[in-house]
Amino acid sequence: MLAATTAGSLIASDEAGPGFSGLPNAAGVLGTATGALLSGRLTARVGRRAALFRTFSTAVLGALITVSGALASSLPLLLAGMVLLGVGNAGAQLSRYAAAEMYPDGKQGTGLAMVVWAGTAGALAGPVVLDPAAGAAAANGLPSLSGPVVVAVLVTLAAVACTALLPRTRSLTGAGTRSSGGFGALRRREVRVPLAVMVAAHLAMVTLMTMTPLQLHEHGHDLGTVGWVLAAHLIGMFALAPLSGKIVDRWGARTAIVAGIGVLAMAAALATAAPEAHRSGVPVAMFLLGYGWNLMFVGGSSMLGTVLAPEERARSQGAVDALVWGGAGVASLLAGPVFGWGGYPVVAVLSGLVALVPLAVVFRRQPAAVRSAS
Repeated sequence: MLAATTAGSLIASDEAGPGFSGLPNAAGVLGTATGALLSGRLTARVGRRAALFRTFSTAVLGALITVSGALASSLPLLLAGMVLLGVGNAGAQLSRYAAAEMYPDGKQGTGLAMVVWAGTAGALAGPVVLDPAAGAAAANGLPSLSGPVVVAVLVTLAAVACTALLPRTRSLTGAGTRSSGGFGALRRREVRVPLAVMVAAHLAMVTLMTMTPLQLHEHGHDLGTVGWVLAAHLIGMFALAPLSGKIVDRWGARTAIVAGIGVLAMAAALATAAPEAHRSGVPVAMFLLGYGWNLMFVGGSSMLGTVLAPEERARSQGAVDALVWGGAGVASLLAGPVFGWGGYPVVAVLSGLVALVPLAVVFRRQPAAVRSAS
């Protein structure tokens, strides 16, 4: 997702202008939102292993279409591929709940965080391959930005292969029964609390993160600079996830969420104050942006898992992720025009304001189920 989204944003900017630079990320997020909803239902029906195999196979097809769009400089083809690639991302995101269910009560935050932490590999490898992959493509007579997208093809194929190593699982609902949950569960207040937290975290993070490569690109920095700045962001998103899990297990999900809101606000303030400091302000802001999101994401996901019955978890978790990523897609679409109108500092201010919104929900008097999760 990182390789394809970064290259896609730059292709869209070159082909259609900066105002359209957020479209590839928005397409990927739209695919993730749709895939989350479908994966939740599919998991309930056929089990997690089969659901992951199908979503990752869809991602391979999407990556191939995205490569075709990059080679042909076709924005519509690029966007279609990004939607399908996002479906595979949805399956990977929902796997965090499977890990949490394997841990005993009081340790589920740690289990969930371990899957988020595994993304550190992508955080380290993804940005590093951007420049070499672009160089390899150019050396072979291909558009340089097609190189990072080819990487997406290879790693999605690897994801499909890895599903063969997973244990076989059964349907979560059993033969002849229908799973409960889904969007109907969102009517319950105890579910809307973690939903609001995760939506706000994604909106704040995506709004600022999406425009950072373009900010660096417009100031003359190469893909190498873009790569290591994104690496700082992704390390913040994933590397400290075990710490977030321990915070949840020891002090509660609400403590992690409030800490995450504060860290996101700090990131937005730093990006506003130093929008051109590509060696200091911007990478530090990106790291804080990533870890603030991590705290809220792990905290919100842990809270959600404790308020859902086993038979409704798969569909309801898919529905929540669909709304979370759908909101992030809206942020991607709006970030480009906002950047074109007011520049990077305005985008950063907007991100910080969005991060503060969940405070009203978190400190509102909550039902007993949510208080026990906190």
